Amino acid sequence: MPLTLTLTQGVLPDGAEAQAIARITDAFLAAHGLSGNKVMTPNVTAHVNILPKGATFAGGRPVEGAWIETKTPSFALADHAVQERFFTDATEILHELSGRRLPKDRIWANGVHAVDGTWNINGSPMTNAEIGAAVANG
Repeated sequence: MPLTLTLTQGVLPDGAEAQAIARITDAFLAAHGLSGNKVMTPNVTAHVNILPKGATFAGGRPVEGAWIETKTPSFALADHAVQERFFTDATEILHELSGRRLPKDRIWANGVHAVDGTWNINGSPMTNAEIGAAVANG
């Protein structure tokens, strides 16, 4: 389940990206009740994009901010309570790591659901049902 964190350069202190990803990953797993799950934990992946000032925009104007995007099977982030918990926690994590300098209204997020069967886990494409069964055993 890839998480993408895009940041305007300087909104987090240098080196804080790894801490942000670790904490956002933990928040994603916790929101789903999967903390420590042996199947799901190593399959929540992430990457960070850091863009220079002047290359990030809101309302068509340059802005310094942060963007969180998830790509998940349709059963993940399907419940509004889970969505609210995860995205609220992820926003707070970035706000805190910025030294509270990055306003929460400059942290945007969205979730994208993938087509069933398009997840490649442990070298094999899996359906939602197959992932669910593997997670239940993890």
